[in-house]
Amino acid sequence: MAPTLNHPTGVAFVDDGHGQVHVDAATYYGGGEAFTRSRTYSHSHIHGYIPKRAPLFEEDTHLRARRMSHDEKSVTSPRRFLIDVEETIRVVLEQEDTDGDFQISITDAGPKMMALGTATSNGFKTFDVRGTYMLSNLLQELALARDHGRKQSSRSSLSYDKNSFWHSLTRRIDGDGLEIITADPKNRTGRVQPRIYVPHGEPAMAEYYRKVAREKPHMNLDVQVLPPKPDDAVFVKSLNSKPGLLALAMNEVDDGKGGRTLKGIPFIVPGARFNELYNWDSYFISLGLLVDGQVTMAKGMVDHFIFEIKHYGKILNGSRSYYLCRTQPPFLTDMALQIYNQLDRSDMESNRQWLKRAIQAAIKEYHTIWVAEPRIDPKTGLSRYRPDGLGIPPETEATHFTHILEPYAEKHGISVLEFSEKYSNGVLKEPVLDEYFLHDRAVRESGHDTTYRFEKRCANLGTIDLQALLYKYEVDIGTAIREVFDDELELEEEFDLAPFPPSVEAYRNPYRESSTSRSQNSDEWFERADHRREMIDKYLWNENKKLYFDYDTVLEKQSLYESVTAFWALWAGCASESSAGNYSQSLKKFEVLGGLVSGTEESRGKISLDRPNRQWDYPYAWPPHQIMTWVGLERYGYLEDAQRLSYRFLYMMTTAFVDFNGVVPEKFDAVKLSHLVDAEYGNQGLDFKMVPREGFGWMNSAYQVGLSFLTTHMQVLFGSSANLENAVAQAAHAATDPLGLAMESLDISVYLLKR
Repeated sequence: MAPTLNHPTGVAFVDDGHGQVHVDAATYYGGGEAFTRSRTYSHSHIHGYIPKRAPLFEEDTHLRARRMSHDEKSVTSPRRFLIDVEETIRVVLEQEDTDGDFQISITDAGPKMMALGTATSNGFKTFDVRGTYMLSNLLQELALARDHGRKQSSRSSLSYDKNSFWHSLTRRIDGDGLEIITADPKNRTGRVQPRIYVPHGEPAMAEYYRKVAREKPHMNLDVQVLPPKPDDAVFVKSLNSKPGLLALAMNEVDDGKGGRTLKGIPFIVPGARFNELYNWDSYFISLGLLVDGQVTMAKGMVDHFIFEIKHYGKILNGSRSYYLCRTQPPFLTDMALQIYNQLDRSDMESNRQWLKRAIQAAIKEYHTIWVAEPRIDPKTGLSRYRPDGLGIPPETEATHFTHILEPYAEKHGISVLEFSEKYSNGVLKEPVLDEYFLHDRAVRESGHDTTYRFEKRCANLGTIDLQALLYKYEVDIGTAIREVFDDELELEEEFDLAPFPPSVEAYRNPYRESSTSRSQNSDEWFERADHRREMIDKYLWNENKKLYFDYDTVLEKQSLYESVTAFWALWAGCASESSAGNYSQSLKKFEVLGGLVSGTEESRGKISLDRPNRQWDYPYAWPPHQIMTWVGLERYGYLEDAQRLSYRFLYMMTTAFVDFNGVVPEKFDAVKLSHLVDAEYGNQGLDFKMVPREGFGWMNSAYQVGLSFLTTHMQVLFGSSANLENAVAQAAHAATDPLGLAMESLDISVYLLKR
């Protein structure tokens, strides 16, 4: 009879019964440590296998033997290893991370090979982990194992959880989330005291945060209540020396002690230095959330926008005090309708009431912001990015405006810093500089900060992107009133309705109809949409160039910068069939290797030391431009173009992900297929150690949305060709090839994260 094998109590073994390799890190590492099972337990590698170093090929004379047929291989189950977490991290970084950035990429000069002991051989046999991608996967997996307190791991590659980036980007403004969300990388005042501004009319919320401040004295939280009109330019400027977080929507919940308390509604931040709720970022983030089934999270972000419109007068650029005067491109109606269509159908009345609040808020924003002065130009009826504000935007980098301010500082015989302070405080008056910052604030409100398209003129432009978005607002509101609210919608909050049709005389007349004087119906909104489309065709369409352009309302002529936002007219549905038919030719101006660039090289002009790159110009590609164009092309029947463009962009994303340690950045150089950009703000989403934990909000979404345009066969082609143009040609063929279409019925795994 075989003797009983004794081993320490509570020991789990690495065998077929221990866990599943292809699960997320939290699930995989959720239990205790697991060890190899061997006949002599005391001799097993109880603390994990120490990796063998790869030979130094430059110095050693022998060659590493090729993998032979008798080497361990697994056909039916994933390979498992014995890996000492800390030691292997040390060896991988020492051997492979030659540039010292705690990432393994193709620019590192290591041997790109490491031998790991297999679990089934108790570490006696080894398997070579080869190549940049597999080694970076190993490093990321070990970093996650360390996060979960594991001393050893049995898997060498990641199994990605599509929601892990969303989890890392999730924030909440309440007692539990304040310490994370109050951190502001853009605060350069030197004062880092956490501060939250609560809107007027929310006494329960103010008292809640005061209670948090008392219960958490280590935070030194400063709680301030805003005045009834918090976006007054003078008041907002006064907050520049004491910036803070703006309170957002909360739910009342049980406190677990028989009482009630407030709890913040979670939301997603863009990531990197942008650690607050943003306006148009949130729209594109919500598209990715909906693809991933996170409807409740997306719905909560709309709840925050409703709260912002009610208390701050607009959907803010971002939820910090220095953004109180600025909004961003409007997407609320489409965002709300898409979420409404995915809400649980078991309580339609509740869904209807939620959509009602969103549409009511959008109507208020439309009338009080977008078709109100100073943003509207009454003569043309075109809306503009034209926010209020005073002084220098405080959230920018300290040296961002140095080249602009230096001539004025020299004029007054003082330093740039001293001039900056005196100008911002109104001690020194410079009307030309006032005009410059008017346009600079407008650029930031447009979301396209910065670009030569808007240089020193943005506040005067009726842009094609803004007109398209407002046309979509008008159509969406009219459709919702007709289809959901029986063609009658009462407005509960009182505000002035803007004159219609717009004219100089109508806006000079001080009389305004009140929002509560009558109910809204669909006809008036469809009339507004028809009028806007006429103005778009009249002022923005260029028949000779077959493209929409921005219109300068001061110079009264088109600004002939070719912008990819011209295709937003397709997304909104305001492009006529005849103009849309010319788009395939115009598309070629913007299409490059990695998708669509923001503008043409010709429009951008020459780059020099005195005229550097701007991040929203050629050759840079951004997720909003890609997604809007994909959807617009599909809407007008150009699905193959949409598929080709989405394939290009996703191929570029995949290549960066594979070659640079899983990076998911804010933007790309689409000509060089690189995330390493030479622009004024550099790139975001690159600064991580060992494992990318956030990606970047709208880039995460672009991948999920882009995949929805591709057939499964096209997705598999990501790994079939090292040449992008060949891959694009194959992908285009796959979209129409009968065999490729037949493969749609097969259960083919997407190749992306398994290369």
